[in-house]
Amino acid sequence: MTCVICKHGEAGPGKATVTLQRGECTVIVKDVPADVCDNCNEYYLTQAVTDELLARAEAAVKKGAEVEILSYAA
Repeated sequence: MTCVICKHGEAGPGKATVTLQRGECTVIVKDVPADVCDNCNEYYLTQAVTDELLARAEAAVKKGAEVEILSYAA
């Protein structure tokens, strides 16, 4: 797939670090499976991965975390 951001690179399988923030809570998830642009490093997530990340972020918010750093494990 051609990258929609840079319009030059091709996105292929790789890993990304995703940062999510809500209010005072920041959740960083490393090694997230994604399609990553070989030119600009923009990443694209599947719906299943997105749902998992949002669930983890919601759990962090509910427990009152300010910053949480996780490693993604499918």
